Order: sequence, then C-alpha cells, then structure tokens
Amino acid sequence: MKVTLKVFRFNAETDYLPHYDTIEMEVDEKDVVLDVLNRIKWEHDGSFTYRRSCRHGICGSCAIKVNGRSTLACKERMVDMIELFGEELRLEPLSKKRAIKDMVIDKADFWQKYEKVIPWLVAEIDEHPQMENIIPPEEAEKLEEADYCIQCGCCYYACPVIEVNEDYLGPAAFEKAFRFTADVRDHAKKERLEIVDTLGQGVWDCVKCFECTEACPKEIDPFGKITKLHLQIFEEGVAKDNVATRHAVGFKKSIKKYGLLDEGMLVAYSEGLAVFKHIPEAFEMWKKGKIVMPWNMPKSKNLDEIKKLIDIASTAKF
Repeated sequence: MKVTLKVFRFNAETDYLPHYDTIEMEVDEKDVVLDVLNRIKWEHDGSFTYRRSCRHGICGSCAIKVNGRSTLACKERMVDMIELFGEELRLEPLSKKRAIKDMVIDKADFWQKYEKVIPWLVAEIDEHPQMENIIPPEEAEKLEEADYCIQCGCCYYACPVIEVNEDYLGPAAFEKAFRFTADVRDHAKKERLEIVDTLGQGVWDCVKCFECTEACPKEIDPFGKITKLHLQIFEEGVAKDNVATRHAVGFKKSIKKYGLLDEGMLVAYSEGLAVFKHIPEAFEMWKKGKIVMPWNMPKSKNLDEIKKLIDIASTAKF
C-alpha cells in the first residue's frame, strides 16, 4: 500500500514556525506507525526526532497524533490507520504548542500535575516481611484497571480544559489519584481527595466531553475514574459547600423529583443568591423553551423506576 505522509517538523532552537514535510512511502500489513517513524529517520531525514523505547505498548514514549487521533505509534497498525483515514496521513506530536523538536514535546506540566496527587502508595509497610501482602481479588477489582496507566499523556493533551486552564490537573493525574484512593492498602485517601476537590484544578472542572476516554490507548476510561472520585469526595465527607458540589446535589434532586433535568432550578440551586446575575440568560432560555416555570415542569412517565435506580446507584450521603 502506498501512503502520503504529512509530517510535522519543528525545532524550537532554530525555527520560528513549524512546517510539514510530504513523504510518500510503501507500507505492508505488518507495519505499525512506529515502523513508519523509523523509516522517515533512516531513509528520508536523519534529523527527524521522536521518542520510542519498549515497542510493546508499555512505556508510553512513542505517543503521537495521527490525523488528530492520539495513538501509541508502536501499537497502531498502518493498515488500520489507512482504513480509518485514507491514504493521506498527518503525523503530529501530542501537543504542537509544546513541541521541542518534531514529535518530541515538553511534558513538564504533565509531570508536575501528576506529582501533585501523591502518585504512590502511602502505607506502613514492614521492610522485612515474612510473607506476601495478599490483596483479595474483590479488592483488586476495585482499581478498575487504573494501575494499567502508562503515563503516555494521550488523555492529558486531548483534554480541552487543559488548553484553557493551566491549573487544571487533568485526566491522567485524576486517574492516578483514583488508582490509590481505591486501594485498600493506602492511608492517604482523604488527602488526595482534598487535592482533587479543589475548584479550578480539580475534578469539578471536568466538562464531561469524554475526550480523555476516546484518547486512552489502554482503554482505561479516565472519565469513569473522575466520576468515581466525585462519589468518593462525598462518601469521605471531603466535599465543601460550593457551586460545584451544589450542582451535583441539585442534579440528583431534580432527577429524583421529576425524572428529568430542571435546568432553571439547577442553576438557582447551584448559584444561590448569585443566580440573579443569570437573569438575562434565563429569560432568553425561557423564551426558547429551554427552561420552564416550576409549576409547568413535566415529570417522566417512568418516575417510579427512576427513583428506584437513584436509590440503588447513589450510595453517598450528599
């Protein structure tokens, strides 16, 4: 198969702007994206730069974007990329604005935020144990494969909040926080939850776009871990009375009362007296039927079933 590659090129030391090299190449069924990166360097331009290490989808070093899709270069087959995107492929780093040289980016912000959530086990451990510290399978399953994360950064650089909020910790840090808050051996659960509960940097600033889950090459579902952290924040009594936690409580109250989301009530419940600043927007929403007066709020036909589901699923005290 013949492919046309548009390859991102940039050297922070010498270039003012990036450019793209166009390279045509023959690939076969056994080639993965990393093979193509190797051939670009070996056969076309020896200055082409990228990261690689294990070639087994474990180290996360070779993560790049193919046609805007985050991927591990050593894992994705070229035939699959061609089937998905066609015979013209664009190879770019995970974050173009953080590019140092070609596919290599500066991950300093990623690691700084990752470290903030205390990404290690905090426990009193016998330095000279006489036997293994066996974890029951049911306890290990509570991690939900969060320990499979390889810190590749795909989810982090796919997150739209990262691009507009430099304080936001991001899905990789949240996923790692969950990996230890869900670990029965760990003694720093509340401390971590207080960190991820902080407005501006924590889980409440997630916009629920699912981009992190789509980007994860290990299929760990970072967004699912973020929702579990929401629940743990309430379960452990860490939640503070603020607009974010009131939004969560208001959402539950609305669904339990109507089986539907009362958006007008939700804003009022979340914002408190500050709701008056939203009156112009509320009026426009009311004119378009987006919100209704409380006495006109409809109820779901399956309200009884919805209430039962809420009672079963919502185990935390709000």
